[in-house]
Amino acid sequence: MNTEAVPSDGTASQSPQLLRRARVHAALGDPARLAIVDLLCLGDAAPGELGRQLGLPSNLIAHHVKVLQSAGLLRRTRSEGDRRRSYLQLAPEALDELTPPALPAVRRVVFVCTHNSARSQLAAALWRKAGPTPATSAGTRPAARVHPRAVAIADRRGLELDPRHTAHVADVIADGDLVIAVCDNAHEELTGPSAPDLHWSVPDPVRLDTDAAFDAAYADLAGRVDRLAPAITPGDTNG
Repeated sequence: MNTEAVPSDGTASQSPQLLRRARVHAALGDPARLAIVDLLCLGDAAPGELGRQLGLPSNLIAHHVKVLQSAGLLRRTRSEGDRRRSYLQLAPEALDELTPPALPAVRRVVFVCTHNSARSQLAAALWRKAGPTPATSAGTRPAARVHPRAVAIADRRGLELDPRHTAHVADVIADGDLVIAVCDNAHEELTGPSAPDLHWSVPDPVRLDTDAAFDAAYADLAGRVDRLAPAITPGDTNG
């Protein structure tokens, strides 16, 4: 599966969605405009009210509001009380543009490291707890068993992990899989059809073989899983 979003010829720079996202990011690059958006996340306000809360003159508020409206972040409504008065509302759908587009449908997520004894096992266990898309793991040179410290941290965190099962990438990867290398060696070794779609450069906790090293690897993987899971669209798991 190829998740590359930007072609080498740079044509994606002309993508309407990418251009919209760029406008939103540019509009939020000014501290005053970001402060306006922060206020409007909580409730609507008239331009004058925003100016008083932020200590900005009316001409500067008008400028910032115009930029935010041009980026599609704000909309203006007329008061049902005093029809001469208008209120600004945040357009929450515009904030969705800040999020990268979802990946194509994924049948399964496969995490790969060198020995399939720690990082890839923990990543797959975390993923199985995070969402509906199936996950498994493999190694380029699988060990005979899962590392005891990986088993221990999985037990402490309530993760399901089979301490006896490791596998080779050649026996695991199939069409429709999203392959994620969770170590540099696997990312650099795997080429051709087995080349990873994503790379997470997570330091090998086995090198230090301490609880602290495994805790750090776990925290790194957990954060990455939490960030990626919402971008995954489950695919057909029957194929």
